[in-house]
Amino acid sequence: METLRERKKQRTREALLRAALELFTTQGYEHTTVDEIAEAADVSQRTFFRYFAGKEDAAFAVQEMTEARFVDAVRARPPHEAPLDALRQAVLEGWDAIRETVETCVPVELYLRMYRTIESTPALLAAHLRRSAATEETIARLLAEREGVDVDADPRPRLAVAVFGGVIRVTERQWSTGDDFSLDAMRQLTASYLDQVASALTGKWRTSEDR
Repeated sequence: METLRERKKQRTREALLRAALELFTTQGYEHTTVDEIAEAADVSQRTFFRYFAGKEDAAFAVQEMTEARFVDAVRARPPHEAPLDALRQAVLEGWDAIRETVETCVPVELYLRMYRTIESTPALLAAHLRRSAATEETIARLLAEREGVDVDADPRPRLAVAVFGGVIRVTERQWSTGDDFSLDAMRQLTASYLDQVASALTGKWRTSEDR
């Protein structure tokens, strides 16, 4: 059972996290200091560093949680599913769980605003791509284990995850520049793009008028 001390620590972390994301999304990541985040959460700078290694750690804290939830969802998929199907179902069927994970820390609307801030901030986008590559390697190794193949000898696990990760990045960029700024819009876009993967890779792109 969670103790009073543990609940207090969790509330402090959530206050720091919400303050950080609010400042990042309103005045910009590069213009926000740790001191400002600590002040907004009514704690000391030392307290901030008890919970986060730095600004980047705070910027990606919620996303790190959702990625961990996704990895768990992939691990739990039925063994008969093909790898890409397992990835697709893990992200789409786990959407509500992802939303719940976010809501335990910050409002979903703030989380979505942070997505846009990441896309528009070069330093954060570079960090996002670096972190995504690490997550993709974890998933590739999970798929290899699940399928009984050697990830270093068989390229298919990394290829499948690269394709899936590419779809997710295209979805994020399209959503972040669109007009519908909602989690449901992102989910619909993700489903639509994942459904188009097979035809995009193997089908002809030209219309009859172009031939």
